[in-house]
Amino acid sequence: MTLASLLVLAASYLSWWSISVMEAWGFATGGVCVWLVVREHMWNWPIGLANNVVFFVLFFHGRLYADMGLQVVYVGLGAYGWWNWLYGGSHHDRLVISRTKRGEWLALLIAIPLCTFGLKEVLLLVNGAAPFWDSLTTVLSLAAQYLLCRKRLENWWLWIAADVIYVPLYLARGLPLTAVLYGVFLVMCLIGVREWSRSWRSAGSKT
Repeated sequence: MTLASLLVLAASYLSWWSISVMEAWGFATGGVCVWLVVREHMWNWPIGLANNVVFFVLFFHGRLYADMGLQVVYVGLGAYGWWNWLYGGSHHDRLVISRTKRGEWLALLIAIPLCTFGLKEVLLLVNGAAPFWDSLTTVLSLAAQYLLCRKRLENWWLWIAADVIYVPLYLARGLPLTAVLYGVFLVMCLIGVREWSRSWRSAGSKT
């Protein structure tokens, strides 16, 4: 992933293709961040924060306003997740992988459709490019990010659902490299499910 990111950045800086340098940085920071999450590496958080800044600019130009605003929320969640992974364990030590609680699932099942509808209405007022899909992916991503901050195994399934929608959405908005990146994310999420499941089972967790 690091090599691919360096090649993408070099191609953009040397004008070997028409894809912007900003989108190349989105690819690089996003790809490395997700790869580090799969490996449960703490450095995913600072690199993820840099990725949020890059995508804020990209989505502003693409008129995907919900995804743009999502990056601001990600900054706050990223800071919380970073702290929680370090000190959120039972003895204020590193957090371990656990399963999503029943109450959390109930809250998500209520919040996802309600928040999607409410956000869609807001995006219609500001002339968003794809109000429903932008809203749905934004809400799914927020739910997935919350579970990731709590190091819940099921965060990967919500990311997968969002990524399946993101790929054609970004292609439609003229962001081909970002669409490719989210395709890569989709594959990495499937790997993440496998690796985190192994880690959870090997730790003998019953949470």
